[in-house]
Amino acid sequence: MNLVEWLQRLMTNFGAGWVLWLLMVLSIISVAIMLERGWFYWSLRDDIARLASDLRERLRDNDLEAAKKRMEASPSAEAAVVVAGLLEADRGAKSAEEAMQGAAALQRMKLERRLAYLGTLGNNAPFIGLFGTVIGVVQAFEALGQKEVAAAMSSSAMAPQEVMAGIAEALVATAVGLLVAIPAVAMFNVFQRRARAILANTEALSRVLLAHLVAVDYGTAPVPAPLRGNVRSSRPAPPNDDDRE
Repeated sequence: MNLVEWLQRLMTNFGAGWVLWLLMVLSIISVAIMLERGWFYWSLRDDIARLASDLRERLRDNDLEAAKKRMEASPSAEAAVVVAGLLEADRGAKSAEEAMQGAAALQRMKLERRLAYLGTLGNNAPFIGLFGTVIGVVQAFEALGQKEVAAAMSSSAMAPQEVMAGIAEALVATAVGLLVAIPAVAMFNVFQRRARAILANTEALSRVLLAHLVAVDYGTAPVPAPLRGNVRSSRPAPPNDDDRE
């Protein structure tokens, strides 16, 4: 028995039913991920425009503690990143920026968690279904080959009824593969777009805080109370009387 015959017998013995069961299991997992991701993104919802406005107001009042409390009260990922910057604000703008970049990386991981599964399933489920169809077609043609030539060509040169039924059944695997792939691809794109929007809002809020801290560092804005004594101005100190002499 050569390799082709062995593979043919293997496929005909197992059939395409296991492919359909595999697609069903993968579909259940993808639906569970869609529901979990949908709930996760729903839990992060907040009025980002209002949040940015509140942050600006508190920074203009030089009240970093109030700004921190306002950000901590928000469930959004954007606020969590800004909180990381506020915790390092007393060290200057550069430290705050580094802290927010690290927090943004962590938030990106949370936002994109399990999305790779949806993308992979959406790309490969049709091929899995096609594999099941190929197995079914192989079974159908093997059944046809077992018939005698006279019987196979009978009834107006039509294939036997069981062969046609086998091919029709095999095509179900392709249909199921597409049925599994289409929702996975659609929700993957939706979640990816939502994640990009959240990260863009995060960048915008981070710039609001950094603009204030840079102004403080360069002495163009009043120093907030929590920062006094910790921020070094880049402006040169005025000469004292000894220097003038």
